[in-house]
Amino acid sequence: MERLSQIDSSNTAIGANSSVVNQQGGDASAHHNATDKKQPYISHQPHANGHIHYSDDENAMWQALLTRQAEQTPNRACSAYLEGLTKLNLPTTYIPQLHDIDEVLQATTGWQTAAVPALISFGKFFKLLANKSFPVATFIRRFEDMDYIEEPDIFHEIVGHCPLLTHPAFAAFNETYGKLGLSATKEERWFLARLYWFTIEFGLVGSQPEGRRIYGGGILSSPSETIYALDQMPQGLTIAQNKPQSQPEHRAFDLLDVLRTPYRIDQIQPIYYVIDELDTLFDIVDSDIMGTVKQAMSLGLFEPSYPEKTR
Repeated sequence: MERLSQIDSSNTAIGANSSVVNQQGGDASAHHNATDKKQPYISHQPHANGHIHYSDDENAMWQALLTRQAEQTPNRACSAYLEGLTKLNLPTTYIPQLHDIDEVLQATTGWQTAAVPALISFGKFFKLLANKSFPVATFIRRFEDMDYIEEPDIFHEIVGHCPLLTHPAFAAFNETYGKLGLSATKEERWFLARLYWFTIEFGLVGSQPEGRRIYGGGILSSPSETIYALDQMPQGLTIAQNKPQSQPEHRAFDLLDVLRTPYRIDQIQPIYYVIDELDTLFDIVDSDIMGTVKQAMSLGLFEPSYPEKTR
């Protein structure tokens, strides 16, 4: 559930729309025959006045997702996220327009959104973040993908990330990450992707288990993973290609370890890294991230904690 192109433990390139393409040219996510593949998601284009039209079904999907998450996040999301959600004051029955989100972000941290297609390059992603613009794909998941979607849809970007873009530490981390990515080599970007994955996408906050909360947008935009990340797999959940262990592993955040930890985008995560508090993101920003990336490159990746993909 990440827009940024990435590399997983099998050295497989993962495109910005979360399609997976093996570097040798094969399709590493081809679990089914071509005839079984779902129709790809396509972003909506804004009208001349910047307004984006969404269908009744799409607005209904937004309402269903938002209603379900509202029941789960109060005791699971971190307080800064809930405060940001209040500031955004999102509509409950229809998908918001990006300019409405921008008004709040501009007033708090100086950020804004940027409507993008489902596929963007490494360079564009980093450039947008470096310029305090958060990419938002203007499509929403279908009902059959309600529990989990690999592609980063508008619900993921707006509900998962934008509330915390009102928080200075979260905003500063994204901006610094973008600037580092712009000057990084291709291989360094692969390692940087793991940092983003285990923080902005799938991070937990709170050193004590009883006070631990979610801040990662990949978790907060997934109804099932919101429950699983702090507890265990929801009973009766059925997600194609997604068979996680019954209970996740929480690890204290260590930058070098994070950079060396492989992951997969097509399943609920078996491992989450935990920072002490949200302002710890400031400490990470002030650390020697690229020096640690070089150290991680020399040491290599840990063994994966998940089964290999089947073809």
